[in-house]
Amino acid sequence: MENELPKTKIDERTTIEYHLEGDYYIPNLVMPKQEKIVLNKYGRMRLKYLKEHKKAEYTIMLMDRTLNTHLKEIQETADNRVGQIISELKAKSNLTEEMKNTDMLYWVGTMNSIKAQAEEIVFSELIYI
Repeated sequence: MENELPKTKIDERTTIEYHLEGDYYIPNLVMPKQEKIVLNKYGRMRLKYLKEHKKAEYTIMLMDRTLNTHLKEIQETADNRVGQIISELKAKSNLTEEMKNTDMLYWVGTMNSIKAQAEEIVFSELIYI
């Protein structure tokens, strides 16, 4: 027992702490806790797009711990932008609240079309870039 190894050591160059496991020193690497966010439709779509098509950007943001902030910003911007575009398209289409009572099927169909157009614009502006 005269050559017993220390249980922990710190590499002065990298300042990484290591602990002894058997005959090997294992680095004590732990990711810091991040803010938990609830992703909506747009946040989940952006995350999926980054994972599948922008792997390097996804990995960099994940390691820099900026991914959650990015996703939160994208989903808030997307929500606001969809609402803004819907208002603009609704005004251009001369759709009124009175039509909701008089011709409900036309009103619902037109609103669905407007929402789909707004989302397609947001997808191309924010999600799939």
